[in-house]
Amino acid sequence: MMRSIRLLISGRVQGVYFRMFAQKKAKQLGVKGYAKNLADGRVEIIAEADNSSIEQLIKWSYKGPITARVDEVEISEWPIDEQFTTFEIR
Repeated sequence: MMRSIRLLISGRVQGVYFRMFAQKKAKQLGVKGYAKNLADGRVEIIAEADNSSIEQLIKWSYKGPITARVDEVEISEWPIDEQFTTFEIR
């Protein structure tokens, strides 16, 4: 079953290649969607995949790359309103 979620990741997550590493992890897991920086300093990830892959991406997002410091991850279910063909950085 396909699942779509939104992650809001807080901490030192901008300027530390978080989005690039998220893209690499998502591609390894077969997750489609995107990662982007938000004006408030958080990173937003919209992800769509099977439940197992989504759970693995969520688990990864609590650590992120070694250069990051993750303080909080907000998870919400997200309507599938866009057709993604890959995982991109926006």
